Amino acid sequence: MPAPSAIDPRLLRAFLAVAEELHFTRAAARLYVAQQALSRDVRRLERELGAELFVRTTRQVTLTADGERLLPLARRVLTAQDELLASFGQARPLLVDLNSPGLVTGHRVLHRARELAPDCELMARYESGLTGAAAELLAGRLDASFGRFAGLDPAVRSGLEQQPVRYEPMAVVLPEDHPLAARPEVPLAALAGETVYGGAGNPRTREWTDLACRLFEGRGIRLAPPLPLAVGDEEFERIMAKNRHPVLAVVDFPALPRTVRRPLVEPVPLSPVSLVWRRGLVHPGLDALRRAAGEVAEAEGWLRRPGGSWTPEADETTMTVRP
Repeated sequence: MPAPSAIDPRLLRAFLAVAEELHFTRAAARLYVAQQALSRDVRRLERELGAELFVRTTRQVTLTADGERLLPLARRVLTAQDELLASFGQARPLLVDLNSPGLVTGHRVLHRARELAPDCELMARYESGLTGAAAELLAGRLDASFGRFAGLDPAVRSGLEQQPVRYEPMAVVLPEDHPLAARPEVPLAALAGETVYGGAGNPRTREWTDLACRLFEGRGIRLAPPLPLAVGDEEFERIMAKNRHPVLAVVDFPALPRTVRRPLVEPVPLSPVSLVWRRGLVHPGLDALRRAAGEVAEAEGWLRRPGGSWTPEADETTMTVRP
């Protein structure tokens, strides 16, 4: 790899996102840029370095030997840049976990925060679940996330702060030929005797599995055993086609081919969502994120519980805290 004269940090951030996601679409969503723009930045970096960094096929993206060599160097350069900016009173980028590219709550809040603080760089990350994100928050590798705060271990919660954002109605994702798929809504009682996937076996989403267990208890609904971890819509679709289990989700879960998403009712189960950050964190981007969360929640009525709803008793205390 020849020695470059100067590298734009933006190009390194583009490389790092693709290297960590190994998927251009997810990396582009994480950086909030068009996929074409991300591809151009990666190609420009490859030209400037005189090296191919990725092997691209129709099915996967992998790092080349030069890409593997660049990865730790890029991380060190970007960390040093963030530290330099912070030492002179300029805010480093705020790293915000949105759980998954298709979920609405975090995206809406982040979009509003960017409007409120256009001079701050707020970068999206996708950690799958709050349990996984919490470890990154405490280690200082992530700044904020969204999820069910009460589902975290108390020792973990002690190092974090939170702001309630939404009671998110829950749903079930069904194969399109499932007997319940023809219903516009699915009463919980109709799932009695079904085996429903609620994230069991995924260590990054234990708070979600705990929520599923509490919801299913006493209703005759079985929690499906662990399934292979799905990365991306295509893998999720293949796993659903093979296992045929209904999947516990939220009403904003993205639509997938050959499946239907139906709201759950009688009662309406609610997934409590909070904005979560590391205790003691001071950053103008966090200030904007907290203000945005309050504004969007108020405008959308996200913290007003509908009648006939259900949420775990364990969540009542955390969800009544207000900023």
